[in-house]
Amino acid sequence: MTGRHFITLAALLAAAPARADAPLPLSETEATAPALPAILAPQERAEIENRILRERLDTVIPQIMRAEGVDLWLLVAREYFEEPVVATMLDAENMHARRRTILIFHDPGEGRAVERLTVSRYGLGGLFAPAWNPDRQPDQWAAVAELIAARNPRKIAINTSDLTQFADGMTLSQYDRFMSALPPALHERVVPAEGLAIRWLETRTPAEMALYPTILRIAHAVIGEAFSRKVIAPGVTTAEQVQWWYRERLMQLGLTPWFHPSVAIQRQGVRGMLEGPEVIRPGDLLWTDFGITYLRLNTDTQHLAYVLKPGESEAPAGLRQGLANSNRVQDFLRAAFKVGRSGNEALAEARAKAIAAGLEPSIYSHPIGYHGHGAGPSIGFWDNQQADPRGEGPIRASTAWSIELTTYASVPEWGGQKVDFRTEEDAFFDGETVRFIDGRQTAITLIPSP
Repeated sequence: MTGRHFITLAALLAAAPARADAPLPLSETEATAPALPAILAPQERAEIENRILRERLDTVIPQIMRAEGVDLWLLVAREYFEEPVVATMLDAENMHARRRTILIFHDPGEGRAVERLTVSRYGLGGLFAPAWNPDRQPDQWAAVAELIAARNPRKIAINTSDLTQFADGMTLSQYDRFMSALPPALHERVVPAEGLAIRWLETRTPAEMALYPTILRIAHAVIGEAFSRKVIAPGVTTAEQVQWWYRERLMQLGLTPWFHPSVAIQRQGVRGMLEGPEVIRPGDLLWTDFGITYLRLNTDTQHLAYVLKPGESEAPAGLRQGLANSNRVQDFLRAAFKVGRSGNEALAEARAKAIAAGLEPSIYSHPIGYHGHGAGPSIGFWDNQQADPRGEGPIRASTAWSIELTTYASVPEWGGQKVDFRTEEDAFFDGETVRFIDGRQTAITLIPSP
C-alpha cells in the first residue's frame, strides 16, 4: 500500500447537498472512477431508517398477510438473540430486543387496519402498541395467550422453517412456552410463517429503492479507490494489504462491511487464485468481492482489474473478451426473470442459453437487501448448478438481487490458460425487467505500472 488516506466524517457532511439522501437514479451504466457520495451522520441515518420502517409496517405487512391468508403473526426474540425478522423491525434507537420481546400482527379483516402490538415491558419507538400490563397479568405468555384467544384468529403464524434460516426464528424453548400457554383448541391453527418472513425481508419499497443507488455508488467508489495507484503499488502491495485497506477505509467513513473483503490474483502461468501475502505484479488480473451495510441495506459487488505492463495501454484482448462473456451471461439471467418463476427455472433457462452461445457459465445469484445473502429463492450455487430446494421458491416483483456468476475462458495471450471471470452486480426486479441499481462493470479497470 502506498499509505493511508484519511477523510473525516465532518468533511463529508460539509460537502453534503441540501438533502443528503437525494436519490440517484437506477443506471445501467457504471460510472468510471465515481465520486464518493456524502455519508450521513448517525442521527440523519436514524431518521431515514425509522421513516422507512414505519412506511414498511404500514404498507408491506397488510399486503403480505393478506396475500398469505394469515390473520395473526407472532414473533418472539430475546435480548442479544434477535431473530432475523424481528431485528429488521426494531427502530434505530432500539438496537436490540429487550428481555423477551414479543410482537403480534393481527388483521381484523373487512379492510380494517392491521393491529401492531408488543407484549413486552418496553415500547418500540411508537411503532407497536403496548398490549401487556404486568401488574394485571404477571405471566407474559399467559398475556399472549389471552390476547390471541380474544381475537380468535383462523391462522396463528410463527417463524419456524427447515428450509430457510430467515423464517426459523422461534426457538424450541419459546415454542414450548407458547404452546403450553395457548388454549389447546387453538393449537391446530398454528402454522409456519415462512412465506410471511420471506416476503417481509425480500420486498423492497420505493423509499428503499430511492436510496439504493447511492448506497451502491458508495461501494463502487470505494472499490475504485482500492483498484487504483492510490492503494496499489505494483511490485510492492500484497493482496491482503488491499483487503485490510478496505476495512480501514470503511472505519474512516463510519461504515461497516458485512463480510471481510476478498482480493485475489490470477497470473499468466499460474493455476488458480493467488491470495494473502502474494505481491501484485504488472500483468496480473485482480479480482475483488466487497460489500457494505448502510441504512440497513447491503451491497455485494465483484469487479476485475488489470495491472498494465510497461508499454501497455489496455488489457489483453482475451481478458477483455472474458469479461464480455460474463456480461452476456448476466443478460441471459436477467431475461430469465419472470414473476412466479422459480429460481431453479431461471437458472436452467439462463444456463441453457449461455451454453448454446458457446460459453462456460457458473451462476450463483441471490436476493439482497436487509441481508447480503438475502431471503428469497437462490438461483444456483457455485457448487451446484442443478435444481436445489433452496431455489424452488417463486421470484417476486419489487425484489433486489445480486447478479453473481462467472464464465471460464481460454486466454490466447496467456498461452490458452483458462481464466475465471467473476462478476457480481446488484439489480432490481420491478416485475417486468431487471435493472442494475448503479450500473455494471463492462470494462476491466486498468492500474498503471510505475
